[in-house]
Amino acid sequence: MKFLLDANLSPKIRDGLNASGHETLHVGDVDLLSAADERILAYAADHELVLVTADHELVLVTADHDFAALLALRNATRPSVVHLRGIADRPPAVHLSLLVDNLASITEDLEAGAVVSLSPTRLALRRLPILRPQT
Repeated sequence: MKFLLDANLSPKIRDGLNASGHETLHVGDVDLLSAADERILAYAADHELVLVTADHELVLVTADHDFAALLALRNATRPSVVHLRGIADRPPAVHLSLLVDNLASITEDLEAGAVVSLSPTRLALRRLPILRPQT
């Protein structure tokens, strides 16, 4: 599986994923360190990468700053997104472990197109596209 790590994740996670056999880039590797979320999402989709991000502690999440919301607004089927939750203040090794420990159970969904939320106590998954409820 191929990944793109968001700016809020350490490049050390890239190194760990690469060592475990996954092709991984950090947004800093592809000159997207300060890019808008829409541009990062487009890059991941264009290069068939799963985007991995984490909680932005104390940041108001809006549709402009939430990858799942951006995907839903577009009815998009790509890219898949993994959102690491509740561990932003933990070291990169914890982020890497949470991701690697859960990959086997979510790989098929990520390959099909999904948004996955991972925390130490919960895994939630939603297949793409995220459709709006019918009224």
